[in-house]
Amino acid sequence: MSNTEAEETETADPRKNHDSAKLPEPSSSSSLGLQMSAASATDGVAAAALRSVLQRVKQAAERSGRVSELIRVVAVSKTKPVTLLRQVYDAGHRCFGENYVQELIDKAPQLPEDTEWHFIGNLQSNKVKPLLSGVPNLAVVETVDDEKIANHLNRVAGNIGRKPLKVMVQVNTSGEESKYGVEPSGCVELAKHVSTNCPNLEFCGLMTIGMPDYTSTPENFKTLGNCRSEVCKALGMAEEQCELSMGMSGDFELAIEMGSTNVRIGSTIFGAREYPKKQ
Repeated sequence: MSNTEAEETETADPRKNHDSAKLPEPSSSSSLGLQMSAASATDGVAAAALRSVLQRVKQAAERSGRVSELIRVVAVSKTKPVTLLRQVYDAGHRCFGENYVQELIDKAPQLPEDTEWHFIGNLQSNKVKPLLSGVPNLAVVETVDDEKIANHLNRVAGNIGRKPLKVMVQVNTSGEESKYGVEPSGCVELAKHVSTNCPNLEFCGLMTIGMPDYTSTPENFKTLGNCRSEVCKALGMAEEQCELSMGMSGDFELAIEMGSTNVRIGSTIFGAREYPKKQ
Protein backbone atom coordinates (compact mmCIF):
# COMPACT_ATOMS: atom_id res chain seq x y z
CA MET A 1 0.00 0.00 0.00
CA SER A 2 0.11 3.36 0.27
CA ASN A 3 0.72 3.57 3.91
CA THR A 4 2.82 6.60 3.17
CA GLU A 5 0.12 8.22 4.90
CA ALA A 6 -1.93 6.01 6.81
CA GLU A 7 -3.03 9.44 7.58
CA GLU A 8 -2.95 10.60 4.05
CA THR A 9 -0.38 9.27 1.73
CA GLU A 10 0.45 12.35 -0.09
CA THR A 11 3.17 10.79 -2.17
CA ALA A 12 6.65 9.82 -1.53
CA ASP A 13 6.34 6.51 -3.19
CA PRO A 14 3.07 6.54 -5.09
CA ARG A 15 2.78 2.77 -4.86
CA LYS A 16 4.01 1.25 -1.64
CA ASN A 17 4.03 3.75 1.15
CA HIS A 18 1.43 4.15 3.82
CA ASP A 19 -0.52 8.05 4.80
CA SER A 20 -7.68 -1.54 22.05
CA ALA A 21 -9.06 -3.72 24.29
CA LYS A 22 -11.62 -1.27 25.48
CA LEU A 23 -11.08 2.20 24.14
CA PRO A 24 -8.64 3.80 26.51
CA GLU A 25 -9.96 6.75 28.44
CA PRO A 26 -8.27 9.86 27.10
CA SER A 27 -6.00 11.48 29.65
CA SER A 28 -7.39 14.57 31.28
CA SER A 29 -4.60 16.58 29.71
CA SER A 30 -5.64 15.58 26.19
CA SER A 31 -9.41 15.61 26.45
CA LEU A 32 -11.15 17.58 23.74
CA GLY A 33 -12.76 20.03 26.09
CA LEU A 34 -9.55 20.89 27.90
CA GLN A 35 -7.62 21.32 24.68
CA MET A 36 -10.22 23.57 23.10
CA SER A 37 -10.32 25.74 26.21
CA ALA A 38 -6.53 26.02 26.37
CA ALA A 39 -6.31 28.56 23.55
CA SER A 40 -4.01 31.48 24.11
CA ALA A 41 -2.77 34.40 22.10
CA THR A 42 0.67 32.83 21.88
CA ASP A 43 -0.53 29.66 20.14
CA GLY A 44 0.81 29.15 16.65
CA VAL A 45 -0.84 28.06 13.45
CA ALA A 46 -0.59 24.32 14.13
CA ALA A 47 -2.11 24.69 17.60
CA ALA A 48 -4.97 26.74 16.15
CA ALA A 49 -5.47 24.13 13.41
CA LEU A 50 -5.56 21.41 16.07
CA ARG A 51 -8.31 23.22 17.96
CA SER A 52 -10.29 23.55 14.73
CA VAL A 53 -9.93 19.81 14.08
CA LEU A 54 -11.03 18.97 17.63
CA GLN A 55 -14.08 21.18 17.21
CA ARG A 56 -14.96 19.41 13.95
CA VAL A 57 -14.50 16.05 15.67
CA LYS A 58 -16.87 17.16 18.43
CA GLN A 59 -19.48 18.30 15.93
CA ALA A 60 -19.24 15.09 13.87
CA ALA A 61 -19.61 13.04 17.04
CA GLU A 62 -22.66 15.02 18.12
CA ARG A 63 -24.28 14.55 14.71
CA SER A 64 -24.00 10.79 15.15
CA GLY A 65 -24.96 10.70 18.81
CA ARG A 66 -21.47 9.76 19.97
CA VAL A 67 -19.18 10.94 22.76
CA SER A 68 -16.34 12.96 21.26
CA GLU A 69 -13.98 12.20 24.14
CA LEU A 70 -13.89 8.57 23.00
CA ILE A 71 -12.57 9.51 19.55
CA ARG A 72 -8.79 9.73 19.35
CA VAL A 73 -7.07 12.21 17.06
CA VAL A 74 -3.66 11.02 15.89
CA ALA A 75 -1.68 14.07 14.74
CA VAL A 76 0.40 12.80 11.81
CA SER A 77 3.55 14.86 11.58
CA LYS A 78 5.31 13.30 8.61
CA THR A 79 8.17 15.46 7.27
CA LYS A 80 7.45 18.19 9.83
CA PRO A 81 10.06 19.50 12.30
CA VAL A 82 9.89 18.67 15.98
CA THR A 83 9.38 22.35 16.79
CA LEU A 84 5.98 22.13 15.12
CA LEU A 85 5.10 18.95 17.00
CA ARG A 86 6.13 20.62 20.23
CA GLN A 87 3.70 23.44 19.51
CA VAL A 88 0.87 20.91 19.24
CA TYR A 89 2.12 19.07 22.33
CA ASP A 90 2.19 22.33 24.30
CA ALA A 91 -1.41 22.94 23.26
CA GLY A 92 -2.31 19.82 25.24
CA HIS A 93 -2.20 17.08 22.59
CA ARG A 94 -0.37 13.83 23.32
CA CYS A 95 -1.09 11.43 20.45
CA PHE A 96 1.15 11.59 17.37
CA GLY A 97 1.65 9.32 14.37
CA GLU A 98 4.49 8.66 11.95
CA ASN A 99 4.81 6.71 8.72
CA TYR A 100 8.54 6.11 8.60
CA VAL A 101 10.51 4.17 11.20
CA GLN A 102 13.63 6.33 11.12
CA GLU A 103 11.67 9.56 11.37
CA LEU A 104 9.82 8.22 14.40
CA ILE A 105 13.05 7.01 16.04
CA ASP A 106 14.57 10.47 15.49
CA LYS A 107 11.58 12.43 16.79
CA ALA A 108 10.49 10.34 19.77
CA PRO A 109 13.36 11.29 22.14
CA GLN A 110 12.73 14.97 21.41
CA LEU A 111 9.23 14.96 22.89
CA PRO A 112 8.32 14.16 26.52
CA GLU A 113 7.84 10.55 27.58
CA ASP A 114 4.08 10.91 27.96
CA THR A 115 3.74 11.28 24.18
CA GLU A 116 1.69 8.40 22.72
CA TRP A 117 3.21 7.33 19.41
CA HIS A 118 1.31 5.43 16.72
CA PHE A 119 3.19 3.84 13.82
CA ILE A 120 0.96 4.03 10.76
CA GLY A 121 3.27 3.16 7.85
CA ASN A 122 4.18 -0.07 6.14
CA LEU A 123 6.51 -1.96 8.47
CA GLN A 124 9.26 -4.23 7.15
CA SER A 125 10.61 -7.05 9.30
CA ASN A 126 14.12 -5.62 9.44
CA LYS A 127 12.76 -2.38 10.94
CA VAL A 128 10.83 -4.00 13.80
CA LYS A 129 13.70 -4.21 16.29
CA PRO A 130 14.94 -0.64 15.70
CA LEU A 131 11.37 0.64 16.04
CA LEU A 132 10.51 -1.16 19.27
CA SER A 133 13.93 -0.59 20.82
CA GLY A 134 14.16 3.03 19.76
CA VAL A 135 10.66 4.13 20.78
CA PRO A 136 9.85 2.79 24.25
CA ASN A 137 6.65 4.84 24.35
CA LEU A 138 5.34 3.34 21.11
CA ALA A 139 1.67 2.82 21.91
CA VAL A 140 0.27 1.15 18.79
CA VAL A 141 1.35 -0.32 15.47
CA GLU A 142 -1.70 0.20 13.26
CA THR A 143 -0.48 -1.62 10.16
CA VAL A 144 -0.17 -5.36 10.80
CA ASP A 145 -1.20 -6.93 7.51
CA ASP A 146 0.15 -10.48 7.63
CA GLU A 147 1.22 -13.19 10.05
CA LYS A 148 4.91 -12.69 9.29
CA ILE A 149 5.03 -9.12 10.60
CA ALA A 150 2.81 -10.08 13.55
CA ASN A 151 5.20 -12.88 14.49
CA HIS A 152 8.20 -10.57 14.19
CA LEU A 153 6.62 -7.90 16.37
CA ASN A 154 5.68 -10.55 18.92
CA ARG A 155 9.19 -11.99 19.03
CA VAL A 156 10.97 -8.64 19.36
CA ALA A 157 8.50 -7.33 21.96
CA GLY A 158 9.18 -10.45 24.03
CA ASN A 159 12.94 -10.26 23.59
CA ILE A 160 13.22 -6.66 24.76
CA GLY A 161 10.84 -7.27 27.65
CA ARG A 162 8.38 -4.49 26.91
CA LYS A 163 4.74 -4.66 27.93
CA PRO A 164 2.40 -6.18 25.32
CA LEU A 165 2.29 -3.98 22.24
CA LYS A 166 -1.12 -2.94 20.95
CA VAL A 167 -1.61 -3.65 17.25
CA MET A 168 -4.31 -3.13 14.68
CA VAL A 169 -4.93 -5.29 11.63
CA GLN A 170 -4.81 -3.24 8.45
CA VAL A 171 -7.58 -4.09 5.99
CA ASN A 172 -7.56 -3.19 2.29
CA THR A 173 -11.20 -2.09 2.00
CA SER A 174 -10.85 -0.46 -1.44
CA GLY A 175 -9.46 -3.52 -3.23
CA GLU A 176 -6.61 -1.54 -4.79
CA GLU A 177 -3.43 -3.44 -5.55
CA SER A 178 -1.41 -0.37 -4.58
CA LYS A 179 -2.64 -0.56 -1.00
CA TYR A 180 -1.24 -2.65 1.79
CA GLY A 181 -3.64 -4.53 4.02
CA VAL A 182 -5.23 -7.94 4.31
CA GLU A 183 -8.30 -8.59 2.21
CA PRO A 184 -11.55 -8.24 4.18
CA SER A 185 -12.07 -11.99 3.87
CA GLY A 186 -8.77 -12.60 5.68
CA CYS A 187 -9.12 -10.19 8.58
CA VAL A 188 -10.70 -12.71 10.95
CA GLU A 189 -7.88 -15.24 10.57
CA LEU A 190 -5.20 -12.60 11.04
CA ALA A 191 -6.92 -11.17 14.12
CA LYS A 192 -7.23 -14.71 15.50
CA HIS A 193 -3.54 -15.33 14.87
CA VAL A 194 -2.54 -12.19 16.77
CA SER A 195 -4.89 -12.99 19.64
CA THR A 196 -4.01 -16.65 20.04
CA ASN A 197 -0.39 -16.97 18.86
CA CYS A 198 1.21 -13.67 19.79
CA PRO A 199 1.25 -13.30 23.60
CA ASN A 200 3.41 -10.16 23.44
CA LEU A 201 0.87 -8.38 21.24
CA GLU A 202 -2.58 -7.09 22.10
CA PHE A 203 -5.09 -7.00 19.25
CA CYS A 204 -6.98 -3.75 19.66
CA GLY A 205 -8.71 -2.98 16.37
CA LEU A 206 -8.83 -2.61 12.61
CA MET A 207 -7.41 0.08 10.35
CA THR A 208 -7.96 1.12 6.74
CA ILE A 209 -6.71 3.76 4.31
CA GLY A 210 -8.70 5.65 1.71
CA MET A 211 -8.92 5.77 -2.04
CA PRO A 212 -6.30 7.24 -4.43
CA ASP A 213 -7.31 10.79 -3.51
CA TYR A 214 -6.97 9.82 0.16
CA THR A 215 -10.63 10.05 0.89
CA SER A 216 -12.80 7.03 1.53
CA THR A 217 -16.28 6.21 0.40
CA PRO A 218 -19.02 5.18 2.80
CA GLU A 219 -18.63 1.68 1.36
CA ASN A 220 -15.00 1.49 2.54
CA PHE A 221 -15.96 2.49 6.05
CA LYS A 222 -18.96 0.17 6.03
CA THR A 223 -16.69 -2.69 4.97
CA LEU A 224 -14.38 -2.07 7.93
CA GLY A 225 -17.37 -1.97 10.25
CA ASN A 226 -18.54 -5.31 8.87
CA CYS A 227 -15.05 -6.71 9.40
CA ARG A 228 -15.21 -5.62 13.03
CA SER A 229 -18.51 -7.44 13.52
CA GLU A 230 -17.02 -10.64 12.10
CA VAL A 231 -13.79 -10.35 14.08
CA CYS A 232 -15.58 -9.66 17.35
CA LYS A 233 -17.93 -12.58 16.82
CA ALA A 234 -14.99 -14.89 16.11
CA LEU A 235 -12.95 -13.66 19.08
CA GLY A 236 -15.86 -13.36 21.49
CA MET A 237 -15.18 -9.71 22.18
CA ALA A 238 -17.55 -6.76 22.44
CA GLU A 239 -17.49 -4.45 19.42
CA GLU A 240 -16.73 -1.44 21.61
CA GLN A 241 -13.48 -3.17 22.55
CA CYS A 242 -12.36 -3.25 18.92
CA GLU A 243 -11.24 0.10 17.57
CA LEU A 244 -11.82 1.36 14.05
CA SER A 245 -8.95 3.47 12.74
CA MET A 246 -10.39 5.14 9.70
CA GLY A 247 -10.58 8.71 8.50
CA MET A 248 -7.92 11.20 7.45
CA SER A 249 -7.84 14.92 6.67
CA GLY A 250 -10.22 14.61 3.74
CA ASP A 251 -12.81 12.31 5.24
CA PHE A 252 -12.51 12.14 9.03
CA GLU A 253 -15.92 13.63 9.73
CA LEU A 254 -17.65 11.03 7.58
CA ALA A 255 -15.52 8.34 9.26
CA ILE A 256 -16.60 9.50 12.71
CA GLU A 257 -20.25 9.50 11.68
CA MET A 258 -19.72 5.90 10.55
CA GLY A 259 -18.11 4.74 13.77
CA SER A 260 -14.40 5.59 13.67
CA THR A 261 -12.70 5.71 17.06
CA ASN A 262 -9.28 6.77 15.75
CA VAL A 263 -8.73 9.41 13.04
CA ARG A 264 -5.33 10.18 11.53
CA ILE A 265 -4.99 13.88 10.71
CA GLY A 266 -1.85 15.27 9.08
CA SER A 267 -1.95 18.16 6.64
CA THR A 268 -5.05 19.76 8.17
CA ILE A 269 -3.04 20.27 11.37
CA PHE A 270 0.54 20.65 10.14
CA GLY A 271 0.15 21.90 6.57
CA ALA A 272 1.20 20.30 3.31
CA ARG A 273 3.98 17.72 3.40
CA GLU A 274 7.47 18.98 2.62
CA TYR A 275 9.54 16.54 0.56
CA PRO A 276 13.19 17.13 -0.42
CA LYS A 277 13.51 18.43 -3.96
CA LYS A 278 15.11 15.95 -6.34
CA GLN A 279 18.40 17.09 -7.81
